[in-house]
Amino acid sequence: MKLSQLTDYLESLAPLTYQEDYDNCGLIVGRPDQEILQALVSLDCTEAVVDEAIANNCQVIISHHPIVFKGLKKFNSKTYVERVVEKAIRNNIALYAIHTNLDSMQTGVNAKICETLGLVNTRILSPKQNTLKKLATYVPVAQAEQVRNAMFHAGAGNIGNYSEASFNAEGTGTFKANEHADPYVGEIGVRHSEPEIRVEVIYPANLESKILMALVLAHPYEEVAYDLYNITNPNQQVGSGMIGELEYPTTEEAFLFDVKEKMKAHVIRHTAFTGKNIKKVAVCGGAGGFLLKNAIAAGADIFITADYKYHEFFDAEGKIVIADIGHFESEQFTQQLLYEIIRKKFTTFAVRLTEINTNPVKYFI
Repeated sequence: MKLSQLTDYLESLAPLTYQEDYDNCGLIVGRPDQEILQALVSLDCTEAVVDEAIANNCQVIISHHPIVFKGLKKFNSKTYVERVVEKAIRNNIALYAIHTNLDSMQTGVNAKICETLGLVNTRILSPKQNTLKKLATYVPVAQAEQVRNAMFHAGAGNIGNYSEASFNAEGTGTFKANEHADPYVGEIGVRHSEPEIRVEVIYPANLESKILMALVLAHPYEEVAYDLYNITNPNQQVGSGMIGELEYPTTEEAFLFDVKEKMKAHVIRHTAFTGKNIKKVAVCGGAGGFLLKNAIAAGADIFITADYKYHEFFDAEGKIVIADIGHFESEQFTQQLLYEIIRKKFTTFAVRLTEINTNPVKYFI
């Protein structure tokens, strides 16, 4: 199939608009119209992973971490980043990264951590703002249902655990068609009054063009009237980190033993125990220190993340246990998540998990 078929699907699940400003998600090397037969999934894109892709006839590498974060000014093989990009181009291998946009999704990286740890009642720890918009349109009463359904099908009207949500108010619309018009109702040159319904729906901003197209195609009027509003409501389905609960409370020591085993962590750096049982657990794959205040405010007993600096451990202040399990360890199951996503959608497409451990951190035990 075409590379764009795979990447378009991944971006429908984790839109590029949700990546952080510093990030570089998406197609880094390759052409959207490139033919692909097999994909290799990895957490990182290293020289060894590219060699593995070559050996296994993979035309694309899907990695969580982008190989290129900043602009490259020279290609002379001096750095591993340059060598990876050069080797991929020479061997016609596309490189695609799905990083903080996947981190931000309710079914993304942090959901996989929660699943691995057996957490229930999970939700986004820090929901994103300014990712939702509202559309209001005016439809003849008889066609209101078909217009609503069209917008719902395009992705509008989802609020938390509810779908097909809309607000509807009856009113009267007026208009006068000029000689160039082809009115659905009314006569040329005569002001017409039509019973209408004002339909309002909320939608993710990245779906705006799709929803507007659905509206126009379903609406009976030649000229479709609508209003668009920016809203600051937090989007509960998109954001940073997650929080959930254990089915049964357990001691701090017992829970860390469990985390160490399930997350395959060689070592866990943590703050002093508080003496309380663990029930609520906050998680963030990768460097999640920026979410500590959110974890405390949400009542978490422990915060599982990575990349904590020495002085940052003091910020726990006895209110919570901070547990740093390592960057690779916290995100390693993202590979399996991506593998499952691709296999489920493209049942006849070949996808394989890397056999390379790309963790640059080694432990002397």
